[in-house]
Amino acid sequence: MKQLRTVRKIVTGKDAVDGAGVKLVRVIGYRDTAEFDPFLMLDAFDSTNPDDYTKGFPWHPHRGIETITYLISGDIEHGDSLGNSGSILDGDCQWMTAGSGIIHQEMPKASERLFGVQLWLNLPARDKMVDPQYGDIKSEDITVVDEDGSRVRIIAGRYRDSNGAFEGRYVKATYLDVEVAAGRDWSFESQRDSTLFIYILQGEGLFDPTGMESITSKRAVLFDEGDRFWVKAGDEGIRFLLLSGKPLKEPIAWGGPIVMNTRQELDQAFRELNENTFIKK
Repeated sequence: MKQLRTVRKIVTGKDAVDGAGVKLVRVIGYRDTAEFDPFLMLDAFDSTNPDDYTKGFPWHPHRGIETITYLISGDIEHGDSLGNSGSILDGDCQWMTAGSGIIHQEMPKASERLFGVQLWLNLPARDKMVDPQYGDIKSEDITVVDEDGSRVRIIAGRYRDSNGAFEGRYVKATYLDVEVAAGRDWSFESQRDSTLFIYILQGEGLFDPTGMESITSKRAVLFDEGDRFWVKAGDEGIRFLLLSGKPLKEPIAWGGPIVMNTRQELDQAFRELNENTFIKK
């Protein structure tokens, strides 16, 4: 019998300032790693005031993780030590594997509205030092599945019979952008032992067919294990990001933009930064 996933935890996050002075909401972070494994961090940004974000995220290092930036609307210029550069625009996604080490920058430009999220996905211990790679996912390349009462953009993974625009190389994460019309319901079949959570971008929804309490926007909702996720949209519909992946269940040593498994590995990374030997490729 299929087991319906039930709400385990609702997280609102905290206002934060990061980079050179970017205002954002840290939805999940350091204290949430055990429950949200393999997902490490989710930052959400939504502003119509360029002063909130145009100072950006100047050149900084990463190692041991993948950073995934998904932009609903706006313009973020980027560049990295591999020589990649360009812009993340409306509906685009940047999937960057830091691996053994990368240095990059992300600089939002003034726009009508900057609206999106950045997710940090952990790398397994065996893959912490893989060669860094850059994934550029354009909006037009993202598979869109229109159904009766819903629209699903498959950024990564698989939904029903359709593959996403990207497949994780090290953690086979599912990343969906889901819109459900007012009063309609939608469900997703998942691996029972995978971590599954959503971040509600807009609207509200009911996540228990027997319940009466809706959960509103700008919240992350973590679900218990199960085979099936279910939602019924509220009066204004709902739009949310769905993230799912198998937990790694490995120790975490986290220092700023670097996430390894041991303190010794973390110390080595910062020592290499000081000695200018951080970049391996």
